[in-house]
Amino acid sequence: MRGVTTSGSADLVILANRLPVDRVRSADGTLGWRRSPGGLVSALEPIMRNNDGAWIGWPGVPDEDVEPFVDEGLSLVPVPMSAQEVEEFYEGFSNGTLWPLYHDVVAKPEFHREWWDSYVAVNERFAEKAAEIAAEGATVWVQDYQMQLVPRMLRERRPDLRIGFYLHIPFPPTELFQQLPWRRQILEGLLGADIVGFQLNGAAQNFVRLVRQRVGHKTHRDTVYLPDGRTVQARAFPISIDTRGFEELARSESVTQRAAQIREALGNPKTVLLGIDRLDYTKGIYPRLRAYSELVAEGRFSVDDAVFVQVATPSRERVEQYRVLRDDIDRLVGRINGDLGRIGQPAISYMHSSFPRHEMAALYRAADIMVVTPYRDGMNLVAKEYVACRYDNDGALVLSEFAGAAEELRQAWRVNPYDINGMKAAILEAAHADDREVTRRMKAMRKTIMEHDVAGWAAAFLGALSEVQGTHSKTLRPSRRS
Repeated sequence: MRGVTTSGSADLVILANRLPVDRVRSADGTLGWRRSPGGLVSALEPIMRNNDGAWIGWPGVPDEDVEPFVDEGLSLVPVPMSAQEVEEFYEGFSNGTLWPLYHDVVAKPEFHREWWDSYVAVNERFAEKAAEIAAEGATVWVQDYQMQLVPRMLRERRPDLRIGFYLHIPFPPTELFQQLPWRRQILEGLLGADIVGFQLNGAAQNFVRLVRQRVGHKTHRDTVYLPDGRTVQARAFPISIDTRGFEELARSESVTQRAAQIREALGNPKTVLLGIDRLDYTKGIYPRLRAYSELVAEGRFSVDDAVFVQVATPSRERVEQYRVLRDDIDRLVGRINGDLGRIGQPAISYMHSSFPRHEMAALYRAADIMVVTPYRDGMNLVAKEYVACRYDNDGALVLSEFAGAAEELRQAWRVNPYDINGMKAAILEAAHADDREVTRRMKAMRKTIMEHDVAGWAAAFLGALSEVQGTHSKTLRPSRRS
């Protein structure tokens, strides 16, 4: 690495809403940075190091202008946001308009013109920063729904660049997307990329269909033909996890001991069921807990030998819909435990908290049944993390058919989260399946995620992007580890 990125020096630019670090205060009061958990930076780090890469993102603190810096060898380029922009661009348009709209309108999206104006302004600022630091013919990879206008804005400034965009969440069908007052601007923004990547083929097809209907460009299969002669590909690149890293962690002595401690703290029940989610209305936490409570009430599970552990990681707590959801879940858990639990033996062990990766791995190891029931999810990496940690080929996965992961993890017990009776039946079937059936299913799922990990996902996308023909575009050097 060349150190702190200067103008025109980065051959690979990753552009995302957030930097891959969080601001932390040490014991002596000094401020520093801590690497955020997640597979994306792990997958991209070796490629960035080998290509003088830089990561552009908001540092997470409003009204603060932070100079570019290097953290653990990664060149990071902060983009500032005001408190008003955090409210209007992030909490407003990104998570009050786009998030519910793209997740099947599970909650009602709000459409406010001032939110849109802020979304445009922030996207402009990110595009300007990328145009400034990218080298001639560089590759820029734009991440997720907060940045959908950046590809076009960047191409207008720097036509020499190779530009990719990846949407980590679902892309909605025509009937829902058309509600958006700024639908054409979003589509045209995305068409600034050479490749627009999605989790699933269906999402890519939705995008191509909307471009044909709403923008009027000629399309054929996964390709859009623009009037200037350029083409845009819309393709599926299902994201994954650091599979081997999770398995290695799960096999460690400390995680093994912690998993045993968790089961002991729960009273060493015969069956531990587990849900781990961000506290979000798309995750289907409420019907999942209702389904389990009915099974307990009917005598199918007993609090003497079964417990449901639900971890709900705090999320967007300044947004009203999320505050309401937290109150609803708190009341439901209290009611279930009040009706069905005993002293020292709750039906549901509920934690509204976030945990480090080590503790998550221990929970995955402690659980006999993982229950993942989103109403709609782009992928859902929790399901894959659970599978990665089950190195003994045991453990059952109950998975919503509306999670992107269901396309790959076909051996899971699949459920419709809107069908509580169906969910109850699937949970019971998973709980009573014989060891041979459980092993057969888990073995097949583990094979899938071993063959398709996050490094493979990143390599597939960047490989496809490197094949795009450009007059000045450079070819990325692969990771030395690959």
